[in-house]
Amino acid sequence: MSASIAIGSDTLGWPLPSALHAITVSIPNWHENVEYLEGQPATVDAMTTGYPRFFIHHSIQKLADICLKMFGHEGELCLLCPTQRTAEHGKTFIHNLALQASKPPEVRVICYDIVRSASSKVSEGPMESGPFMSSPTKVYIIFFHAETYKIARQFWQNCGLGISSRYAELCLSILGIPGFPQTQLSEFLCAYGKSPSRKFKEVLVPKPQDESELPFVTGSDAKSALRRRMAGFFVCDESVPSVTEDDVFLFPCGMSALWNAHQLLMGCRPPERSVVFGFPYTDTIKILQKSGPGAIFYGYGEDSDIDDLDTMLAKKVTETPSQPPILALFTECPSNPRLHTVNMPRLRALADKYDFLIVIDETIGTFANVNVLPYADIVVTSLSKFVCGYATALGGSLVVNPRMRYHTLLKEHLTSMYEDTYFDPDAIVMERNSRDFSERMRITNTNAEYICDFLHTRSIEGGASEKDGLGAPVIKRVYYPKYVSRKNYEVCRRRLPTGELDTENGGYGGLFSLTFTSMKASETFYNTLEVAKGPTLGTTFTLCCPYTLLGHYWELDWAASYGVDEGLVRVSIGTEDRAELFRAVEVALRAAESACMERT
Repeated sequence: MSASIAIGSDTLGWPLPSALHAITVSIPNWHENVEYLEGQPATVDAMTTGYPRFFIHHSIQKLADICLKMFGHEGELCLLCPTQRTAEHGKTFIHNLALQASKPPEVRVICYDIVRSASSKVSEGPMESGPFMSSPTKVYIIFFHAETYKIARQFWQNCGLGISSRYAELCLSILGIPGFPQTQLSEFLCAYGKSPSRKFKEVLVPKPQDESELPFVTGSDAKSALRRRMAGFFVCDESVPSVTEDDVFLFPCGMSALWNAHQLLMGCRPPERSVVFGFPYTDTIKILQKSGPGAIFYGYGEDSDIDDLDTMLAKKVTETPSQPPILALFTECPSNPRLHTVNMPRLRALADKYDFLIVIDETIGTFANVNVLPYADIVVTSLSKFVCGYATALGGSLVVNPRMRYHTLLKEHLTSMYEDTYFDPDAIVMERNSRDFSERMRITNTNAEYICDFLHTRSIEGGASEKDGLGAPVIKRVYYPKYVSRKNYEVCRRRLPTGELDTENGGYGGLFSLTFTSMKASETFYNTLEVAKGPTLGTTFTLCCPYTLLGHYWELDWAASYGVDEGLVRVSIGTEDRAELFRAVEVALRAAESACMERT
């Protein structure tokens, strides 16, 4: 695989990789993460980019400023959506939460046809949207009171329905306004006071795709290729119905896919609360809590929780026998960040017994490693992670499982409500990046297992002690499917039609988390580890983040109550040379051990 120097990976605010549409950003020191979360101006101003649902790309903001100047009222701010329907969802979301928070609830939607001049007629309120790609120069503007901005940003973050940076670039180019083309990336970064450090010049990471060199292909071709490729991964047993291209639906990002899965279920099933089973990615539970009837949370996801869930469902059936006791159960395989896998067969048995559906997010395991079709009615994936790999495009997928009894109902309803809002250039980059997905996952699986085996032996959970002659262990536990709820994970691992494990694929994945005996150890390990550091995962370059801080900074006690330590460090292993990775991890671990010895 081609590789290049990790330029800027230790420079605060530098895009990772060094590309205009990079989806992560360098935050190399622990204290900088805290400063960013607390909104300290110097750190916030240093961020030239960020994960797209959490950071509004400068091209999107430039277009939003234009829209605000043209159509905004005094005291308003705005967000941009690709279609009328997504904007109306945003309008409802923002209005309802604003009322609950006693903020100004007034929200309006305007359609701006970018092709026309600034003085063109503008329609306000509902209007025909049409397929997104048939009207690729419309932007739908959600205007709201400035006091409601934080609530509006929740819609952008939780639902993933805003426009992409590539779409903003297209709109700006039609308006004749310079964006930040790839060839001007260095000048753009310099404008924000950035000059890359070369501290990590020995560490190799994949060379970003040059989008000008991508083979010519239409967006439709790219999406069909993606759907066929994904469907192929779900063919494990020819004795049961197989997933086809028509069962795979694409979305602009993983959270958009999950949000649409929830909308789908609410549209074709009796209204009821859902269950979130196991501690999930931070925005999953927020989507379900803020949209529709809400959610019941079983944060540990243990077998004892299944017993409690069974009891609760039985009671609800007794009270209201005419309808299913819950809408659906949402879970992950495995979970993020604790890498825990729930007892899928028991949950499936409950779903069949009480007539509810199961939605499984297998982003962390990936369909290269796990097969959740025996248990899921719907499978959602953030393609932005391992499938994309190169961190230059977002994408999400929703698969309707043909093995389950509600397949026809779900597919017909989804087909009737589906809008293709996945911008063609994003899909083209995703398709190109995903071509070596299988090869990358095999390398990542091997690298991660090798590193985790080493770290496990140096952890308290793994039996390490001062008697080993290595000093007092500072790692409490390695969270990795090989060492966490392994029996449940093995049930979901990919197998051959003969029932044997698929040894070519079917590994434990590329993500693990570490907990330490002290915050000092966590911070020292993180600060010393010579890899890229920033949000997201699944990149071909190893990427580390203080996950609990980033995901739950304002609810640390709540996260801790479910076993998610404040000092948890999450590591997404890449495809670099294994010896180099081992050296970096070993050096960081020794630094953490030394720091704790000095402290005592």
